[in-house]
Amino acid sequence: MSRTKVAVIGSGNIGSDLMIKLLRLSPSLEIAAMVGIDPESDGLARAARLGVPATAEGVPGLIRMPAFDEIELVLDATSAGAHRGNAAALRPHGKRMIDLTPAAIGPYVVPTVNLDAHLAEPNVNMVTCGGQATIPIVAAVAAVTPVFYAEIVASIASRSAGPGTRANIDEFTETTRLAIERVGGAARGKAIIILNPAEPPMIMRDTVLCLVGEADQAAITESVRTAVTAVQAYVPGYRLKQKVQFTRVAVDEPVGTLAEVPPGEPLMRVSVFLEVEGAAHYLPSYAGNLDIMTSAALRVAERMAERQLEVTR
Repeated sequence: MSRTKVAVIGSGNIGSDLMIKLLRLSPSLEIAAMVGIDPESDGLARAARLGVPATAEGVPGLIRMPAFDEIELVLDATSAGAHRGNAAALRPHGKRMIDLTPAAIGPYVVPTVNLDAHLAEPNVNMVTCGGQATIPIVAAVAAVTPVFYAEIVASIASRSAGPGTRANIDEFTETTRLAIERVGGAARGKAIIILNPAEPPMIMRDTVLCLVGEADQAAITESVRTAVTAVQAYVPGYRLKQKVQFTRVAVDEPVGTLAEVPPGEPLMRVSVFLEVEGAAHYLPSYAGNLDIMTSAALRVAERMAERQLEVTR
């Protein structure tokens, strides 16, 4: 069976991990180009050793590569600002893009929640690592009961945060917040990221807090567990740290500052604690924040390729 050819833009940590995953894991995708702007980057050097066609001349160099016309999907692992320019340059050539930056030109996609609704889009956005880890949980709670407010805290090892992540902290929080609402289904969302300098580096930890009304606790717990299992299908290191917690909210607690809630309705806080251990394809296992992004992007690329084959049959 012929494989769909893809290109990866960005020869840093995320792009390099994507390249390794494409080479090792995907039976349906073939990496036909690795694109960077730093000829001394480890990602481009590794591409050369692995026999992957590469260019250090950015998107203009990609367009000049012999295999460019055969490439159908482009995964962009650069930065929010760079993606806007890359998307503009590739749009006239009809290349479909999977955006791993917070640029959010296209719709937000979290594979277990809304992938099938966006398979035909020319540009989809993978939200953020925090979004990929937590939005399935918010959506799982929202599938059982309305979520008035959802807050997520993503704590990652400082060592796993490269220059792209550090430059896009503001975009990270805003993009994740919007996706919590638009994809997760919360009436109002909030996102916080923590770069933890602990040594040895800690693996990614995520906390999800949802404010809900009276609801079936057993149904919420089962929905969350089902969501975790679904994510584990492509991120084996994704797991619950403990049982789902339920806490009654005191009548006089000022939750009205967080979200609009029905007056007089008893409220409950649902707390879910997660950790994400990476597969260590390119980076150490503590970099689960990178692993969940690249694993989710790979899942999206494979489903897009499958859909295209179905359409053309």
